[in-house]
Amino acid sequence: METKHGRHSFFDGGLLSLIGWSILGTIVTVCTGGICYPWSITMRYGWRINHTVIDGHRMHFNGSAVGLFGNWIKWLLLSVITLGIYGFWVHIKLLDWKAQHTEFIN
Repeated sequence: METKHGRHSFFDGGLLSLIGWSILGTIVTVCTGGICYPWSITMRYGWRINHTVIDGHRMHFNGSAVGLFGNWIKWLLLSVITLGIYGFWVHIKLLDWKAQHTEFIN
């Protein structure tokens, strides 16, 4: 299946929107003392996934900041309880959470 770009897989996000979302995410995270960092993660990741087409199928991210926030608190508490040891798994847990909320829409 050929796409309008003549390729089966592509990314159609632009540099200016990447810069804008990155700046907005940083500002919100800093202004809230890091409390809204999960929002920044979901917003930037959603932008990246929603502009990705794989083998002619557009991807869609359906995760929410509220959904991630609950996990984020749990992971933070587990990291504190284990004196930071659980922190080694947080990145893997985040990647798993992102994958669970990523789908193809066509």
